[in-house]
Amino acid sequence: MIARVLAIAGSDSGGGAGIQADIKTITMLGGYAMTAVTAITVQNTLGVTAVHAIPDEIVQGQIRAVVDDIGVDAIKIGMLGNAATIAAVAEALDAVAEVPIVLDPVMVAKGGSRLLEAGAISALKAGLLSRAALVTPNAPELAVLTGRDVRTETEMLRAGRALLRAGAAAVLAKGGHLQGDTVADWLLTAEAETRFAAPRRDTPHTHGTGCTLSSAVATGLAKGLSLVEAVAEARDYLQAAMDAAPGLGRGHGPLGHNFALL
Repeated sequence: MIARVLAIAGSDSGGGAGIQADIKTITMLGGYAMTAVTAITVQNTLGVTAVHAIPDEIVQGQIRAVVDDIGVDAIKIGMLGNAATIAAVAEALDAVAEVPIVLDPVMVAKGGSRLLEAGAISALKAGLLSRAALVTPNAPELAVLTGRDVRTETEMLRAGRALLRAGAAAVLAKGGHLQGDTVADWLLTAEAETRFAAPRRDTPHTHGTGCTLSSAVATGLAKGLSLVEAVAEARDYLQAAMDAAPGLGRGHGPLGHNFALL
């Protein structure tokens, strides 16, 4: 059976992030992509100019439609927007309690626009944090989730451990926002801590990196890979997609999802 991956996230009209990045990533890594769109954004490489939230019953309906008919082997959750949508998604996921979830706690777009209401942070932690097989915060998101300063790799590691103590089953703390010539991510579980590192790429074409990485991990889990294997495969794909970026747009350009494995 082909790996069936459900992406629950917002739509990016520019095609670089969100549901569009999820579909491209899942497809390129050999999975079958399904979607539940939580919001429609008006955006391009220069930023987000408008957001339209999808009604909660429609979000739930999309999830239930694919679960009831096609089935799901893994779920990636990205942009949720507000507390009501978080609650709606959590309720719909009760039907697939055993399916691994990769939670990307999207809060701010690459250009700086807020994609999660400030008041929804507690709802995210209460409703979805402990449900996820893996949470994938970048350094600013990790700081918000834990209330800690995250300016160095050491601080990121400590904050990741704090998120584990708060109920996360596993944390992939991403270091792309930190300073330095090396970008290090830490995969943290109760049993082990694994460091992944790569040279920093000096490129403006990084739009959708978080979406791509989280959906790639979800695809790996859907294919039966271990968590470490899924993260390693996802990072390799992300690096290749960054190297294959087509150079589109005048801002934070999209990755080369469909060129990465050529």
